[in-house]
Amino acid sequence: MQKKIAVIMGDGIGPEVTQQSIKILDAVTQQFGHKFYYTYCLMGADAIDKTGDPLPDETMETCLDSDAILFGAIGHPKYDNDPDAKVRPEQGLLKLRKSLGLFANIRPVLTYPSLHHLSPLKNKYLEGVDFVIFRELTGGIYFGKKETNQDQTYSFDECSYSKEEIERVSHLAFKNAQTRKKKLTLVDKANVLETSRLWRRVVQELSSQYSDVKVDYMFVDNAAMQIILNPKQFDVILTENMFGDIISDEASVLTGSIGLLPSASVGKTSALFEPIHGSYPQAAGKDIANPLGSVLSAAMMLDHFKMHEEADLLRKAVEWTLVNGFVSRDIDTVNSCSTSTIGDLIRDFIENRIPSNINKSNISLSKSTII
Repeated sequence: MQKKIAVIMGDGIGPEVTQQSIKILDAVTQQFGHKFYYTYCLMGADAIDKTGDPLPDETMETCLDSDAILFGAIGHPKYDNDPDAKVRPEQGLLKLRKSLGLFANIRPVLTYPSLHHLSPLKNKYLEGVDFVIFRELTGGIYFGKKETNQDQTYSFDECSYSKEEIERVSHLAFKNAQTRKKKLTLVDKANVLETSRLWRRVVQELSSQYSDVKVDYMFVDNAAMQIILNPKQFDVILTENMFGDIISDEASVLTGSIGLLPSASVGKTSALFEPIHGSYPQAAGKDIANPLGSVLSAAMMLDHFKMHEEADLLRKAVEWTLVNGFVSRDIDTVNSCSTSTIGDLIRDFIENRIPSNINKSNISLSKSTII
């Protein structure tokens, strides 16, 4: 199978973690006889520095002509700390989502027993946690009308949704629930917001088409509590743009590190895959960032290509590194491996080159896994 992949490494640690995913995907192609063609593109602060535009036309054209997009991270402190900046890295990502029609963001949340000690929750709350968040991505307050008066004493951000916008992401969430534990939870604020009441009406109408899926409804403030109090109750969470942004980051603490979580943003014809951790500029260029969020995003891309055996092998490789303690500094500050070493280990696992008696001391020195 041949696929064209647009690669946007982006800002901060984006290039480092994405390089590991490319290295591992190359191993997958060798093992399974595929061919991936990569085209590297600019977006974000890196693109602003080089072109003045957070999303150059060339990047958009490449993404439109690709089978998928593998994305690193976006953002830089010089923009984060300047609320008056007219051109911002985030504008590139928002424009890309809108232009490609990437209307659904999918974030799986899975806990690993070997990392339970890193979570602020007790082990009994973490066992069996396995849910996925479907977040509407191109509507709501992020894309509504925005305005500030001339003397900057009053501002507003409009939140609006159409029935069609709600239906298309809801269908994806219902279909996913049918392949899992057949439970869907709509998270909204229907006791206050008109848009949330529309969400609830639309989901109630659609539920008759998915009679095998049990649907419940939860206000977002309660959902924020329940994700901490009893996360294993959830299977598929469906919600609007801003609520999804917030609760998916909250859910990331369950795993023990935000560096572990992947995501997919999908539309009718395009799909983008990225870790959720952001650009983490403090670690950029130091070879210490956790690459697993990017690697697991690559696994989601393989699933998108219907390469399910390949995706499962990649996830097994990730779990092997975690179980055996080959982890980055965010997971173990004392006995950690570099970003590139973890990438090498996963590649070797894919290629079935891991020896039975592995020398952990050599791995910590970033030497060959074969030694």
